[in-house]
Amino acid sequence: MLKERAKAFMADEKGATAIEYGLIAAGIFLGIISPVAALSSNLDATYQQILQYLIDTNG
Repeated sequence: MLKERAKAFMADEKGATAIEYGLIAAGIFLGIISPVAALSSNLDATYQQILQYLIDTNG
C-alpha cells in the first residue's frame, strides 16, 4: 500500500506546473528589478538637481 502511494505521488505532475510558473515569475521579476533600480537612481539625481535649482533661484 505504501509503495503504491509513493508511486502515485511520484507520478503526479500537478505541482510541477505551479513550480514552473513560479520560476517564470521570479525570472520576470529579476529582469524588471534592475532597470527599475537604475531608473530610480537617475530620477533621484534629477530631482536633486531641480531642488538645488529652486533653492538657488529663490535664495
